Amino acid sequence: MEKTVITVEATVNAPVEKVWKAWTGPEHITQWNSASPDWHTPKATNDLRAGGKFSSRMEAKDGSMGFDFEGTYDDVREHEYIGYHMPDGREVKTTFKAEGGKTKIVTNFDAETMNPVEMQKGGWQAIMNSFKAYAEKL
Repeated sequence: MEKTVITVEATVNAPVEKVWKAWTGPEHITQWNSASPDWHTPKATNDLRAGGKFSSRMEAKDGSMGFDFEGTYDDVREHEYIGYHMPDGREVKTTFKAEGGKTKIVTNFDAETMNPVEMQKGGWQAIMNSFKAYAEKL
């Protein structure tokens, strides 16, 4: 079966050093990592190095549901690139490109087969948009 790769992106009005810190710091991840206002991330850990692992606990604010999002880093190049794989083997690649005082972030991820591609893209793009709004306020 051929895999589908989904792309989401945003240009953040902030320098790459600041964007990188907001993207990778657990204290920041808990502030922006949700696709809608009725969800949140109460806890996050991040060992940002090849072979290191990360985990985010994502939950509905009303407590009705939640899940752990986790992975293992394959390649980390500070201020430029993060590649990781999830426990099911799907891969995620994110690039950070400085453009003047702005940063373009592009994430490509392998789609899963449980939910429609449009739904997955919408959810990941909503999280990217939440990140952009957060990083620009820092």
